[in-house]
Amino acid sequence: MGTNKRGITVAGKSSKGGGYGSRLPGAAILIFCLVVSPSFLFLVGRGIFYTSSTDQDKISTSSRNQDLDWRERLALQHVKSLLTREVMDVIKANTNDLGPLSLDSFRKTNLSASWKFVGQETPAENSALSFENNQRGAAIKHDISRNKVDASLEEDRSQVIDAPAKVARRQLRQKRREKRAADLVKQDEEVTVKLENAAIERSKSVDSAVLGKYSIWRKENENENADSTVCLMRDQMIMARVYISLATMKDKPDLGRELQNRLKESQRALGEATTDSDLHHSAAEKIKAMGQVLSKAREQLYDCKLVTGKLRAMLQSADEQVRSLKKQSTFLSQLAAKTIPNGIHCLSLRLTIDYHMLSPEKRIFPRSENLENPNLYHYALFSDNVLAASVVVNSTIMNAKEPEKHVFHLVTDKLNFGAMNMWFLLNPPGKATIHVENVDEFKWLNSSYCPVLRQLESAAMKEYYFKAAHPTTLSAGSSNLKYRNPKYLSMLNHLRFYLPKVYPKLDKILFLDDDIVVQKDLTGLWSVDLHGKVNGAVETCGESFHRFDKYLNFSNPHIARNFDPNACGWAYGMNIFDLKAWKKKDITGIYHKWQNMNEDRVLWKLGTLPPGLITFYGLTHPLEKSWHVLGLGYNPSVDRSEIDGAAVIHYNGNMKPWLELAMTKYRSYWTKYIKFDHPYLRNCKLSE
Repeated sequence: MGTNKRGITVAGKSSKGGGYGSRLPGAAILIFCLVVSPSFLFLVGRGIFYTSSTDQDKISTSSRNQDLDWRERLALQHVKSLLTREVMDVIKANTNDLGPLSLDSFRKTNLSASWKFVGQETPAENSALSFENNQRGAAIKHDISRNKVDASLEEDRSQVIDAPAKVARRQLRQKRREKRAADLVKQDEEVTVKLENAAIERSKSVDSAVLGKYSIWRKENENENADSTVCLMRDQMIMARVYISLATMKDKPDLGRELQNRLKESQRALGEATTDSDLHHSAAEKIKAMGQVLSKAREQLYDCKLVTGKLRAMLQSADEQVRSLKKQSTFLSQLAAKTIPNGIHCLSLRLTIDYHMLSPEKRIFPRSENLENPNLYHYALFSDNVLAASVVVNSTIMNAKEPEKHVFHLVTDKLNFGAMNMWFLLNPPGKATIHVENVDEFKWLNSSYCPVLRQLESAAMKEYYFKAAHPTTLSAGSSNLKYRNPKYLSMLNHLRFYLPKVYPKLDKILFLDDDIVVQKDLTGLWSVDLHGKVNGAVETCGESFHRFDKYLNFSNPHIARNFDPNACGWAYGMNIFDLKAWKKKDITGIYHKWQNMNEDRVLWKLGTLPPGLITFYGLTHPLEKSWHVLGLGYNPSVDRSEIDGAAVIHYNGNMKPWLELAMTKYRSYWTKYIKFDHPYLRNCKLSE
């Protein structure tokens, strides 16, 4: 006996030697039929079962066999002659596992019509089988695919003929599928957790003071269009004005008066409401009354051409009003930015009076020996605002790791010299060194040396600034109003180009504007390698309007030949300057050259940033952006995380933190360095 590849025992070799005996073709036919027709096993098993059981089974089998047609009997006869006892036992065992499935019900599937026994039929039988199989083959295949019995037989057949290696591969594939599914579920869960955490962080950054408190139960949130009634009233008022005009043209005074009365009532009911919840309770009645009058007016006055012309005229008038209001807003914001609040003006006056009452020996600051020590950390601060300067100094010292090594060089004008001295004499910056100077006492800073001073004294510049007929009104010239800011007339603003002249014995100095707040220790800036450059600054070219072509006139050949219009701009406000490299490259001389060429303001408008970009072109080393975050004086959408992580925050723009027009959401960063319970501040009514 021997075992074939499928694990079925077949007849062994004959005693005469040579290949397998006459039973080998039968075994091959069996294996072929098992592969081709999954239902073969069922019928063979049933046949064996009925012909190989006990005597009682034989009786029942004989009765059932009478029902079998000649094809089934023929198949059973051939199968018995083909298979050995061991093979029959295997088939019988598998058939028993199928359960009590009746042969009659199985016969209904007409499976026998699809069987062929190759090499065993007579020619007549073979032709009959072939004919009937061709007629019924398609229907039989369809029935087999839908039969649940065949599904279970397929499973049993696979258990018989599948090799262990194939089963192992199937199990391995199943494990891989399960592992992939588990990994995908885990990834989905991780992504969900990340999204939830990001949403929580974003919700924490929402400023309720700016956005207002939101509740889904508020009346205006009950409707997607919370201002639909307000818009309806406004539309009615517009049409009322149109019909009032038409009533006058068509001599309908009574209707015109009625429209005028309803218009006034609607205006009173609307008031300053922007949402439906803000409307007066009588708004619904006014809308109804206005609608009736408008219907009446439409019947009597409507003329498509006249109404269209009147609406077009009203639209043009509204557009003119919007432009006028924009100019007025620009003018007032620029004006507000130039002014000094009463409280700060009061503070300066009180401090000045008290300073002049001091004896000369009490006006001296301690530790003056540190002023020229190049081994310390030196700061340059040029300001005429006492309160702003105090915030810069206090915030720097409070965040410094070694305050005793910090030296502040303050320069102000003669009007605020006494106040600045008095404030820091009363409020010394701890162990740090401070010194206050008067810019008007710099005798070397005169019109013969400084081109800006000479230009400011010229008749053309005086006319530009002070001539009454010059278009600085709302109707013309307001777009250039910012260039006429008084700070551009002050040498405090241009003194930054003369740092080596003011501090000849220092090697490095950190320049600070008076509208900044320091939030971290800044000593790391002195160890930044500038790679031979003069100026260390944060670049601001994240937007296109912060590039050179925004500040300089590239239609001028001198500018076009020497500079790249797409070069990245940078910011004043916090700059580390290498004064040794400054002297070596003669930065002040470069500044003088270009300032002389711009006497007629053909290269750039007034200010210090355009000449700074020119003077330090190719000589500026970019610093990390976290050193200096800008925009708190004009941009309401500065990222809160950037502000909190910045070493210096800058209120550049018109909305300075000491002005009433400052943005509330940013003002607290500045006010926390002011002691509002100070006697001078209380007397001048300065508060948060």
